[in-house]
Amino acid sequence: MRILVVGSGGREHALAWKLSQSPGVELFATPGNPGIATIARIYPSDCSPLRVAEEIGADLTVVGPEVPLVSGIVDEFRARGLAIVGPVKEAAKLEGSKIYAKHFFSQSKIPTAAFTVAQDPLEASRALDRFRFPVVLKADGLAAGKGVVIAGDHQGANAALSVLQGPLVIEEFLEGEEVSFIALCDGKTAVPFAATQDHKAVFDGDRGPNTGGMGAYSDSNILTENQSREILDRVILPTVAATGFTGFLYAGLMMTRTGPKVLEFNVRLGDPETQALMHRMATDFAPVLVAAAHGELNNVKLEWREGPSVCVVLASSGYPGAYETGKPISGIETAEAEGAIVFQAGTRQGRRGLETAGGRVLGVTAGGSDLPAALGRVYAAVRAIHFEGMHYRTDIGAKGLRRAQASTSRGRGEP
Repeated sequence: MRILVVGSGGREHALAWKLSQSPGVELFATPGNPGIATIARIYPSDCSPLRVAEEIGADLTVVGPEVPLVSGIVDEFRARGLAIVGPVKEAAKLEGSKIYAKHFFSQSKIPTAAFTVAQDPLEASRALDRFRFPVVLKADGLAAGKGVVIAGDHQGANAALSVLQGPLVIEEFLEGEEVSFIALCDGKTAVPFAATQDHKAVFDGDRGPNTGGMGAYSDSNILTENQSREILDRVILPTVAATGFTGFLYAGLMMTRTGPKVLEFNVRLGDPETQALMHRMATDFAPVLVAAAHGELNNVKLEWREGPSVCVVLASSGYPGAYETGKPISGIETAEAEGAIVFQAGTRQGRRGLETAGGRVLGVTAGGSDLPAALGRVYAAVRAIHFEGMHYRTDIGAKGLRRAQASTSRGRGEP
């Protein structure tokens, strides 16, 4: 079976790595990256995915990033009779426009934060009086995970409005813990993935500006079975029923005292959540994706390794702002000897070997028997890698550690 992976980041490297373990799968990717090139045949970016799929006779195409999905790649493939995993252009508006998504939540009675829509900064500034601070400001269109600002007061909100140009969403700030909940959908039903927690802010303690994601972890303690069922029943399945959604539906959630509330929808796998999920998944993934593309997920169930998996992103100096590229990378082999898998994202082959080519450069991923063991392994691997200006968060998974400690204390009867 020939599978084409569309994309060039760490998410796509993780997908390709997982699919490379499926018997009988021949992998192709466009545009790929140096890591993907070790396990798949690469087609350059000047070749359209549709052309590549037709040239190689792809049995299945899996799309990683949001831009081609929002642009209608799934519609194009299906018009040519080609199997592909992803939503059609109309359904992809759930990520392509936050305004569209918020109206969809209201109409479909999907729990979310109270909100209003402003067409320009002046209207937004006036609308702020209807909200208590802190308040959340969201740019309407795609922003690579960096279009959200939490403002603590009027001064911070007005500063954000000078950056977030165009229509935007203003919504109440929700208290609770953020969770990423992803399901694979086939237009009729949905198969949930294990829960993950992303870490958006650039610095430890969730400080600093938002990024595309500085790390993620997955374990069995993030959500209870009842919470997962509630999310499936109140968020995922109603969306599938209303839209006929196909592909990966990602609900960014706040787990509040009154239950889960949707912060945003993405219409693809998360990055870096995918790295942790693919590392932890025990199921052969290729047949699952084929079933999704053909509307046959009704009897599919995913299996997960008991121990958690953790991904730590290594970023270029200056990210998520301006950053330099071309910095030589060393230590990947040593890191993998520590028991990690190093998924490449912003990399390229230069004259001196592998070098940086993006803001988020590598996703170092490892597992363990429990979260402390997984964290110990992943950070030992991180310390083996070097490139000039490299920075990363040192507290990935800290919420999970606190959750485990609280659970242990309750078990001992401590207050």
